[in-house]
Amino acid sequence: MALQCGIVGLPNVGKSTLFNCLSNAKAQAANFPFCTIEPNIGVITVPDERMTKLAEFVLPQRIVPTTIEIVDIAGLVKGASKGEGLGNQFLGNIRATDAIIHVIRCFDNDNVIHVDGNVNPLRDKEIIDTELQLKDLDTVEKRLVKVSKQAKVGNDPLAKKEADLLQRLKETLESGKSARVVIPQNEDEKKLFADFQLLTTKPVLYLCNVDEQSVVTGNAYVDIIKEAVKNENAEVLIISAAIESDIAELESYEDKQAFLMDLGLTEPGVNKLIKSAYKLLNLITYFTAGVLEVRAWTITNGWKAPQAASVIHTDFEKGFIRAEVIKYQDFIQYKSENAVKEAGKMGIEGKEYLVQDGDIMHFRFNV
Repeated sequence: MALQCGIVGLPNVGKSTLFNCLSNAKAQAANFPFCTIEPNIGVITVPDERMTKLAEFVLPQRIVPTTIEIVDIAGLVKGASKGEGLGNQFLGNIRATDAIIHVIRCFDNDNVIHVDGNVNPLRDKEIIDTELQLKDLDTVEKRLVKVSKQAKVGNDPLAKKEADLLQRLKETLESGKSARVVIPQNEDEKKLFADFQLLTTKPVLYLCNVDEQSVVTGNAYVDIIKEAVKNENAEVLIISAAIESDIAELESYEDKQAFLMDLGLTEPGVNKLIKSAYKLLNLITYFTAGVLEVRAWTITNGWKAPQAASVIHTDFEKGFIRAEVIKYQDFIQYKSENAVKEAGKMGIEGKEYLVQDGDIMHFRFNV
Protein backbone atom coordinates (compact mmCIF):
# COMPACT_ATOMS: atom_id res chain seq x y z
CA MET A 1 0.00 0.00 0.00
CA ALA A 2 1.55 3.30 -1.11
CA LEU A 3 0.68 5.51 1.86
CA GLN A 4 1.92 9.04 2.30
CA CYS A 5 2.22 11.50 5.19
CA GLY A 6 2.93 15.17 4.57
CA ILE A 7 5.07 17.20 7.00
CA VAL A 8 3.60 20.71 7.19
CA GLY A 9 4.14 23.86 9.24
CA LEU A 10 5.19 27.48 9.12
CA PRO A 11 8.71 28.35 7.90
CA ASN A 12 11.53 27.77 10.44
CA VAL A 13 9.64 25.41 12.76
CA GLY A 14 11.95 22.42 12.13
CA LYS A 15 10.19 20.58 9.28
CA SER A 16 13.21 20.20 7.03
CA THR A 17 15.49 19.31 9.95
CA LEU A 18 13.15 16.50 10.93
CA PHE A 19 12.87 15.35 7.34
CA ASN A 20 16.67 15.24 7.07
CA CYS A 21 16.81 13.21 10.28
CA LEU A 22 14.30 10.79 8.80
CA SER A 23 16.54 10.55 5.75
CA ASN A 24 19.28 9.24 8.05
CA ALA A 25 17.03 6.61 9.66
CA LYS A 26 19.12 3.91 7.97
CA ALA A 27 21.96 4.80 10.37
CA GLN A 28 19.87 3.87 13.42
CA ALA A 29 19.69 0.16 12.57
CA ALA A 30 20.36 -1.99 9.55
CA ASN A 31 16.68 -2.85 9.22
CA PHE A 32 15.53 0.74 8.76
CA PRO A 33 16.71 1.92 5.32
CA PHE A 34 15.70 5.11 3.55
CA CYS A 35 15.84 5.91 -0.15
CA THR A 36 15.11 9.22 -1.84
CA ILE A 37 12.58 9.23 -4.68
CA GLU A 38 12.57 13.00 -5.23
CA PRO A 39 14.35 15.79 -3.31
CA ASN A 40 11.44 16.19 -0.90
CA ILE A 41 9.93 12.69 -0.81
CA GLY A 42 11.34 9.73 1.10
CA VAL A 43 10.31 6.12 1.55
CA ILE A 44 10.91 5.23 5.19
CA THR A 45 10.56 1.82 6.78
CA VAL A 46 8.28 1.39 9.78
CA PRO A 47 10.48 0.26 12.72
CA ASP A 48 9.17 -3.08 13.96
CA GLU A 49 11.20 -5.08 16.47
CA ARG A 50 8.98 -8.12 15.83
CA MET A 51 10.64 -8.69 12.46
CA THR A 52 14.05 -9.02 14.09
CA LYS A 53 12.66 -11.57 16.56
CA LEU A 54 11.03 -13.62 13.82
CA ALA A 55 14.22 -13.60 11.77
CA GLU A 56 16.19 -15.01 14.72
CA PHE A 57 14.11 -18.19 14.53
CA VAL A 58 13.34 -18.41 10.80
CA LEU A 59 16.84 -17.39 9.55
CA PRO A 60 15.53 -16.02 6.25
CA GLN A 61 17.64 -14.94 3.29
CA ARG A 62 16.22 -11.42 3.60
CA ILE A 63 13.98 -9.20 5.71
CA VAL A 64 11.48 -6.91 3.95
CA PRO A 65 9.89 -4.27 6.22
CA THR A 66 6.80 -2.20 5.44
CA THR A 67 7.09 1.46 4.46
CA ILE A 68 5.45 4.89 4.46
CA GLU A 69 6.24 7.83 2.21
CA ILE A 70 7.09 11.07 4.01
CA VAL A 71 6.84 14.37 2.10
CA ASP A 72 8.50 17.61 3.19
CA ILE A 73 5.94 20.18 2.03
CA ALA A 74 6.84 23.83 1.48
CA GLY A 75 6.34 26.18 4.45
CA LEU A 76 2.95 27.87 4.63
CA VAL A 77 2.22 31.58 4.98
CA LYS A 78 -0.95 33.55 5.59
CA GLY A 79 -3.04 33.78 2.43
CA ALA A 80 -2.00 30.38 1.07
CA SER A 81 -5.64 29.51 0.43
CA LYS A 82 -5.65 32.41 -2.04
CA GLY A 83 -2.35 31.44 -3.62
CA GLU A 84 0.02 33.57 -1.50
CA GLY A 85 3.62 32.39 -1.26
CA LEU A 86 3.78 28.76 -2.32
CA GLY A 87 0.15 28.32 -1.32
CA ASN A 88 -1.14 26.54 -4.40
CA GLN A 89 1.80 24.13 -4.43
CA PHE A 90 1.53 23.60 -0.66
CA LEU A 91 -2.19 22.83 -0.72
CA GLY A 92 -1.88 20.63 -3.80
CA ASN A 93 0.81 18.56 -2.10
CA ILE A 94 -1.33 18.15 1.03
CA ARG A 95 -4.30 17.00 -1.04
CA ALA A 96 -2.17 14.11 -2.36
CA THR A 97 -1.30 12.82 1.12
CA ASP A 98 -3.20 10.39 3.35
CA ALA A 99 -2.38 12.13 6.63
CA ILE A 100 -0.79 15.32 7.96
CA ILE A 101 2.14 15.68 10.35
CA HIS A 102 1.81 19.26 11.60
CA VAL A 103 5.10 20.52 13.08
CA ILE A 104 4.71 23.31 15.63
CA ARG A 105 7.57 25.29 17.17
CA CYS A 106 7.48 24.89 20.95
CA PHE A 107 10.88 26.27 21.93
CA ASP A 108 12.51 29.66 22.51
CA ASN A 109 15.75 30.48 20.70
CA ASP A 110 16.77 34.02 19.77
CA ASN A 111 19.09 32.62 17.08
CA VAL A 112 16.19 31.02 15.18
CA ILE A 113 13.97 33.74 13.69
CA HIS A 114 10.21 33.15 13.86
CA VAL A 115 8.33 34.17 10.73
CA ASP A 116 5.80 36.12 12.83
CA GLY A 117 8.29 37.66 15.25
CA ASN A 118 7.67 35.62 18.40
CA VAL A 119 6.93 32.06 19.54
CA ASN A 120 3.20 31.40 19.84
CA PRO A 121 2.32 27.77 19.07
CA LEU A 122 -1.45 28.28 19.28
CA ARG A 123 -1.33 31.13 16.76
CA ASP A 124 0.92 29.08 14.49
CA LYS A 125 -1.46 26.13 14.61
CA GLU A 126 -4.44 28.34 13.86
CA ILE A 127 -2.72 29.94 10.85
CA ILE A 128 -2.38 26.60 9.11
CA ASP A 129 -5.80 25.41 10.30
CA THR A 130 -7.41 28.57 8.93
CA GLU A 131 -5.73 28.32 5.53
CA LEU A 132 -6.79 24.70 5.13
CA GLN A 133 -10.32 25.46 6.32
CA LEU A 134 -10.64 28.41 3.90
CA LYS A 135 -9.53 26.23 1.01
CA ASP A 136 -12.04 23.53 2.02
CA LEU A 137 -14.78 26.13 2.40
CA ASP A 138 -14.13 27.31 -1.15
CA THR A 139 -14.33 23.69 -2.39
CA VAL A 140 -17.54 23.00 -0.44
CA GLU A 141 -19.30 26.20 -1.53
CA LYS A 142 -18.59 25.59 -5.23
CA ARG A 143 -19.80 22.01 -5.01
CA LEU A 144 -22.87 22.99 -2.98
CA VAL A 145 -24.04 25.41 -5.69
CA LYS A 146 -23.82 22.67 -8.31
CA VAL A 147 -25.39 19.90 -6.21
CA SER A 148 -28.23 22.10 -4.92
CA LYS A 149 -29.35 22.70 -8.51
CA GLN A 150 -29.26 18.96 -9.23
CA ALA A 151 -31.27 18.23 -6.08
CA LYS A 152 -33.99 20.73 -7.04
CA VAL A 153 -34.22 20.11 -10.77
CA GLY A 154 -33.68 16.37 -10.97
CA ASN A 155 -35.33 15.35 -7.71
CA ASP A 156 -32.30 13.14 -7.11
CA PRO A 157 -32.36 11.69 -3.56
CA LEU A 158 -28.59 11.14 -3.54
CA ALA A 159 -28.04 14.75 -4.61
CA LYS A 160 -30.25 15.87 -1.72
CA LYS A 161 -28.17 13.82 0.73
CA GLU A 162 -24.99 15.32 -0.69
CA ALA A 163 -26.40 18.83 -0.45
CA ASP A 164 -27.36 18.27 3.19
CA LEU A 165 -23.87 17.00 4.00
CA LEU A 166 -22.23 19.90 2.17
CA GLN A 167 -24.38 22.34 4.12
CA ARG A 168 -23.25 20.79 7.42
CA LEU A 169 -19.65 21.01 6.28
CA LYS A 170 -20.09 24.63 5.21
CA GLU A 171 -21.49 25.62 8.61
CA THR A 172 -18.68 23.75 10.40
CA LEU A 173 -15.93 25.39 8.34
CA GLU A 174 -17.51 28.83 8.68
CA SER A 175 -17.40 28.39 12.47
CA GLY A 176 -13.62 27.92 12.32
CA LYS A 177 -13.63 24.16 12.81
CA SER A 178 -12.07 21.50 10.59
CA ALA A 179 -14.21 19.18 8.49
CA ARG A 180 -12.95 16.14 10.40
CA VAL A 181 -15.27 17.00 13.32
CA VAL A 182 -18.28 16.25 11.07
CA ILE A 183 -19.09 12.56 11.53
CA PRO A 184 -20.49 10.65 8.52
CA GLN A 185 -23.93 9.29 9.41
CA ASN A 186 -24.01 6.36 6.98
CA GLU A 187 -22.09 4.58 4.20
CA ASP A 188 -23.31 7.05 1.56
CA GLU A 189 -21.82 9.95 3.52
CA LYS A 190 -18.55 8.06 4.02
CA LYS A 191 -18.24 7.65 0.26
CA LEU A 192 -19.07 11.31 -0.29
CA PHE A 193 -16.43 12.36 2.24
CA ALA A 194 -13.81 10.41 0.31
CA ASP A 195 -15.00 11.93 -2.96
CA PHE A 196 -14.76 15.51 -1.63
CA GLN A 197 -11.02 15.12 -0.85
CA LEU A 198 -11.15 17.89 1.74
CA LEU A 199 -7.86 18.89 3.34
CA THR A 200 -9.22 19.10 6.89
CA THR A 201 -10.75 15.61 6.87
CA LYS A 202 -7.28 14.07 6.82
CA PRO A 203 -6.05 12.61 10.12
CA VAL A 204 -3.46 14.83 11.80
CA LEU A 205 -0.53 14.30 14.15
CA TYR A 206 0.65 17.43 15.97
CA LEU A 207 4.42 17.29 16.38
CA CYS A 208 5.70 19.65 19.08
CA ASN A 209 9.33 20.55 18.35
CA VAL A 210 10.89 21.35 21.74
CA ASP A 211 14.31 22.11 23.21
CA GLU A 212 16.53 19.44 24.76
CA GLN A 213 15.38 20.18 28.32
CA SER A 214 11.72 19.57 27.41
CA VAL A 215 12.00 16.43 25.26
CA VAL A 216 10.98 14.04 28.06
CA THR A 217 8.44 16.07 30.04
CA GLY A 218 7.24 18.68 27.55
CA ASN A 219 6.73 22.33 28.45
CA ALA A 220 4.09 25.06 28.73
CA TYR A 221 3.93 25.42 24.94
CA VAL A 222 3.17 21.70 24.56
CA ASP A 223 0.46 21.94 27.22
CA ILE A 224 -1.19 24.74 25.20
CA ILE A 225 -1.30 22.56 22.09
CA LYS A 226 -2.62 19.53 23.98
CA GLU A 227 -5.44 21.62 25.42
CA ALA A 228 -6.25 23.12 22.00
CA VAL A 229 -6.56 19.75 20.23
CA LYS A 230 -8.21 17.69 22.97
CA ASN A 231 -11.49 17.50 21.01
CA GLU A 232 -9.91 16.88 17.61
CA ASN A 233 -9.27 13.15 18.00
CA ALA A 234 -5.64 13.88 17.11
CA GLU A 235 -2.37 12.70 18.61
CA VAL A 236 0.33 14.99 20.04
CA LEU A 237 3.96 13.86 19.92
CA ILE A 238 6.94 15.61 21.55
CA ILE A 239 10.24 15.62 19.66
CA SER A 240 13.42 17.72 19.52
CA ALA A 241 14.69 18.27 16.00
CA ALA A 242 18.02 19.45 17.42
CA ILE A 243 18.49 16.18 19.35
CA GLU A 244 17.44 14.11 16.35
CA SER A 245 20.00 15.97 14.25
CA ASP A 246 22.72 15.13 16.79
CA ILE A 247 21.67 11.46 16.84
CA ALA A 248 21.76 11.30 13.04
CA GLU A 249 25.41 12.42 13.07
CA LEU A 250 26.49 9.54 15.35
CA GLU A 251 27.81 6.59 13.37
CA SER A 252 27.54 3.57 15.65
CA TYR A 253 24.40 2.05 17.14
CA GLU A 254 26.13 1.87 20.53
CA ASP A 255 26.92 5.61 20.49
CA LYS A 256 23.31 6.40 19.62
CA GLN A 257 21.99 4.25 22.47
CA ALA A 258 24.40 5.80 24.98
CA PHE A 259 23.36 9.29 23.85
CA LEU A 260 19.67 8.39 24.23
CA MET A 261 20.23 6.94 27.71
CA ASP A 262 21.96 10.14 28.84
CA LEU A 263 18.84 12.06 27.78
CA GLY A 264 16.44 9.63 29.44
CA LEU A 265 15.06 8.38 26.10
CA THR A 266 14.47 4.80 25.00
CA GLU A 267 14.53 5.30 21.23
CA PRO A 268 15.05 8.10 18.69
CA GLY A 269 12.13 10.45 18.27
CA VAL A 270 12.02 9.77 14.54
CA ASN A 271 11.22 6.12 15.31
CA LYS A 272 8.29 7.26 17.45
CA LEU A 273 7.24 9.62 14.67
CA ILE A 274 7.21 6.87 12.05
CA LYS A 275 5.26 4.50 14.32
CA SER A 276 2.79 7.25 15.21
CA ALA A 277 2.26 8.07 11.53
CA TYR A 278 1.53 4.41 10.86
CA LYS A 279 -0.97 4.35 13.73
CA LEU A 280 -2.47 7.65 12.54
CA LEU A 281 -3.41 6.01 9.24
CA ASN A 282 -5.21 3.19 11.13
CA LEU A 283 -2.80 0.62 9.76
CA ILE A 284 -1.64 -2.71 11.12
CA THR A 285 0.99 -5.21 10.04
CA TYR A 286 0.82 -8.91 9.37
CA PHE A 287 3.81 -11.08 8.46
CA THR A 288 4.75 -13.87 6.13
CA ALA A 289 7.72 -15.90 7.36
CA GLY A 290 9.79 -18.47 5.49
CA VAL A 291 13.37 -19.33 4.64
CA LEU A 292 13.33 -17.01 1.62
CA GLU A 293 12.11 -13.97 3.53
CA VAL A 294 10.39 -12.56 6.57
CA ARG A 295 8.14 -9.82 5.24
CA ALA A 296 5.79 -7.23 6.73
CA TRP A 297 2.55 -6.36 4.93
CA THR A 298 0.57 -3.19 5.54
CA ILE A 299 -3.24 -3.34 5.73
CA THR A 300 -6.03 -1.21 7.15
CA ASN A 301 -7.21 -2.22 10.61
CA GLY A 302 -10.48 -4.16 10.23
CA TRP A 303 -9.67 -5.94 6.98
CA LYS A 304 -10.71 -9.56 6.57
CA ALA A 305 -8.39 -12.33 5.43
CA PRO A 306 -9.16 -12.15 1.66
CA GLN A 307 -8.55 -8.38 1.63
CA ALA A 308 -5.29 -8.86 3.50
CA ALA A 309 -4.25 -11.50 0.97
CA SER A 310 -4.82 -9.06 -1.90
CA VAL A 311 -1.82 -6.91 -0.91
CA ILE A 312 0.41 -9.87 -1.79
CA HIS A 313 -1.40 -10.56 -5.07
CA THR A 314 -4.93 -9.98 -6.32
CA ASP A 315 -5.18 -13.68 -7.24
CA PHE A 316 -4.86 -14.50 -3.53
CA GLU A 317 -8.10 -12.66 -2.88
CA LYS A 318 -9.93 -13.94 -5.96
CA GLY A 319 -9.16 -17.58 -5.27
CA PHE A 320 -9.05 -17.41 -1.47
CA ILE A 321 -9.67 -20.77 0.23
CA ARG A 322 -8.38 -20.30 3.77
CA ALA A 323 -5.69 -18.66 5.87
CA GLU A 324 -3.32 -20.48 8.21
CA VAL A 325 -2.69 -18.09 11.11
CA ILE A 326 -0.08 -18.11 13.87
CA LYS A 327 -0.18 -15.49 16.60
CA TYR A 328 3.11 -13.66 17.03
CA GLN A 329 3.49 -14.54 20.71
CA ASP A 330 2.86 -18.23 19.96
CA PHE A 331 5.60 -18.22 17.31
CA ILE A 332 8.04 -16.59 19.73
CA GLN A 333 7.12 -19.10 22.45
CA TYR A 334 7.44 -22.23 20.30
CA LYS A 335 10.22 -20.88 18.04
CA SER A 336 9.13 -22.53 14.76
CA GLU A 337 6.08 -23.12 12.58
CA ASN A 338 6.27 -26.90 13.07
CA ALA A 339 6.42 -26.54 16.86
CA VAL A 340 3.39 -24.25 16.76
CA LYS A 341 1.46 -26.83 14.70
CA GLU A 342 2.40 -29.64 17.09
CA ALA A 343 1.15 -27.54 20.00
CA GLY A 344 -2.19 -27.06 18.21
CA LYS A 345 -1.73 -23.29 18.08
CA MET A 346 -2.11 -22.75 14.34
CA GLY A 347 -5.55 -21.42 13.41
CA ILE A 348 -7.37 -22.28 10.16
CA GLU A 349 -9.46 -19.25 9.26
CA GLY A 350 -12.04 -18.49 6.57
CA LYS A 351 -13.19 -15.45 4.63
CA GLU A 352 -14.70 -13.69 7.65
CA TYR A 353 -11.54 -13.72 9.76
CA LEU A 354 -10.48 -10.23 10.90
CA VAL A 355 -6.70 -10.05 10.61
CA GLN A 356 -4.97 -8.95 13.82
CA ASP A 357 -1.81 -6.89 14.16
CA GLY A 358 1.19 -9.22 14.27
CA ASP A 359 -0.51 -12.26 12.73
CA ILE A 360 1.83 -14.56 10.81
CA MET A 361 -0.17 -15.79 7.83
CA HIS A 362 -0.05 -18.30 5.00
CA PHE A 363 -2.80 -18.17 2.39
CA ARG A 364 -4.28 -21.09 0.47
CA PHE A 365 -5.89 -20.13 -2.81
CA ASN A 366 -6.94 -21.53 -6.18
CA VAL A 367 -7.50 -19.62 -9.43
